[in-house]
Amino acid sequence: MALILALDQGTSSSRSIVFDAQGRIVASAQQEIPQHYPQPGWVEHDPLTLWTTQRDTARQALQQAATALAREGRSLAELRAIGVTNQRETTVLWRRDTGQPLARAIVWQDSRTEARCTHWRAQGLEATVRAKTGLVIDAYFSGSKLQWLLDNVDGARAAAERGELAFGTVDSWLLWQLTGGRVHATDVSNASRTMLFNIHTGDWDGDLLALMQIPRSVLPQVHPSSHIFGEALAGVWGPADAMPASLPTRIPIGGMAGDQQAALFGQAGFEAGLAKNTYGTGCFMLMHTGAQAATSTNGLLTTAAAQPDATPAYALEGSVFIGGAVVQWLRDGLQAIQAASQVQSLAESVPDAGGVMFVPAFTGLGAPYWQSDARGAIVGLTRGSTVAHIARAALESIAFQSTALLQAMARDVSAMGGPPVTELRVDGGACVNNLLMQFQADLLGIPVVRPKVVETTALGAAYLAGLATGVYADRQAIARLWQAERTFYPTLSRERAAELMARWERAVRQACAG
Repeated sequence: MALILALDQGTSSSRSIVFDAQGRIVASAQQEIPQHYPQPGWVEHDPLTLWTTQRDTARQALQQAATALAREGRSLAELRAIGVTNQRETTVLWRRDTGQPLARAIVWQDSRTEARCTHWRAQGLEATVRAKTGLVIDAYFSGSKLQWLLDNVDGARAAAERGELAFGTVDSWLLWQLTGGRVHATDVSNASRTMLFNIHTGDWDGDLLALMQIPRSVLPQVHPSSHIFGEALAGVWGPADAMPASLPTRIPIGGMAGDQQAALFGQAGFEAGLAKNTYGTGCFMLMHTGAQAATSTNGLLTTAAAQPDATPAYALEGSVFIGGAVVQWLRDGLQAIQAASQVQSLAESVPDAGGVMFVPAFTGLGAPYWQSDARGAIVGLTRGSTVAHIARAALESIAFQSTALLQAMARDVSAMGGPPVTELRVDGGACVNNLLMQFQADLLGIPVVRPKVVETTALGAAYLAGLATGVYADRQAIARLWQAERTFYPTLSRERAAELMARWERAVRQACAG
């Protein structure tokens, strides 16, 4: 019998889940975190709040687990490991001596460094950055955020040059807190999202550090995603008398991965050709490409996958900016529904979208289009169109965008001679919508598979930690635990699916026409 605690620090909340060795949830707790918007385009978090909410939810989950286990004559003595997963790219800078942050964390959504990124693109550095990191030059990634902190926080650059500061994405910050400042490290999946890490050499890149004027001394050590990073110390969760006596005093931290890579691992996606799509506010699709770093010619990013050992592992990644958020717009903007849960019944009240196409480019279009100036468009309206047709078209837009992503991935994989995708594994809040999942399968022409445990981000972190601590013998043991809750099989002819995608692409061109 073994238990694993997964810490899932996200953009809007901190969550902790206790899993058993079969990947089942024993207990969980969640707490929202405040967002700070000091200027237009700026998004910040308080690093201490990220830690305290994560600590408090862990304490709550452990207390709940102890109560549940006691009914079975078991205890938290079975807790073997901690896994950490996190919002990626968010940038924290703190003092090594006191552990105090120098400023608020700059969140991945923050665009304050776009002017600097535009300057680098104008210098013709895009190809160099892409060749080294697999990324495009963008304010989304951590490197320019770290440079901004060093340049704009009083005394930060001088302190960094003296070796007094530590930089990290949120995983590194949590690890520092868990270990009482003893360990400054990250994993390859988070490092690969900084725009400072060479995904081919597996090390921080000297040329990029020089470009962004970042001293190497502030950077964390990089390890595989499944690795004994350190131990969570006794008392880290709070007063000892508030915790069950059976809780181990030192717990190995055995897994760390960025949220999307953790979700791919939680879906047992650790072989080339396996793909997952997370349906959240946006959609994030990752396809494992094995030990080969596939270079996309179709608008996708190359990123490090969660790495169980020293063997490199890569994935292609594409993101849809507006996924489930289109349902929020139906509720708050159009006021077509009162609750997001009503969208399926409204959409199902008509047999199809009646020729309506909805391109939800409220903030531009992401991969594979990368049209930042695109704007939302509803086309194909007739006198017979109703709010139900628009609702159905809104739901279908999520599937259309995701299909465009997978088709781009398929072209890249075919060019490199890789295996085709034979099914899409799905997770995230919107994957519970059966109408959407069926339409997704119809467009793709392959099965869409929803797992029994949809908390795949936290589960992936738990699996990585379990591998490092011997809870699981190997990846095959984890793959055997993965179970489908429902499989959606395509029912549409390929000719009809191609016709619908062609209409979608025409609608996208209209949305991009200004």
